[in-house]
Amino acid sequence: MAAHVASRSQPPRVLLAKLGLDGHDRGVKVIARALRDAGMEVVYLGMRVTADQVAAAAAQEDVDVVGISILSGAHLRLIPRLADALGRHGLRGDGVDDNVILLVGGTIPDGDVEPLRKMGVDGVFPVGSFTGQMVDFIREALARPA
Repeated sequence: MAAHVASRSQPPRVLLAKLGLDGHDRGVKVIARALRDAGMEVVYLGMRVTADQVAAAAAQEDVDVVGISILSGAHLRLIPRLADALGRHGLRGDGVDDNVILLVGGTIPDGDVEPLRKMGVDGVFPVGSFTGQMVDFIREALARPA
């Protein structure tokens, strides 16, 4: 997990998914390509997955980062479910050294950024964010001591 990335010789592993009923995935595919081009390994689960499916795949794939794209406006309802599922799979929790980094992007109003952070989201990337910002955020987050 994230705490071990600095000591691993492998590139960062990132899981991307579309939670809920979102039907548009062009943006997340662009992000997947940008992260791969930056040397990261990317696992894309696709659309219409559940929080439990994301958490199970994150644990199985031993990822460092979970990135969720939401364009439906359901982020305040779906992200708590994901945070809970990640916790149940041992990937998030208070004082746990190997928490995965949780990113959320998409149609996120400015007023929802702080509530998402309070839910445990490490990085929020609203529509219009540059892929380079995401790459830099991931690299900096993984470089921080656990």
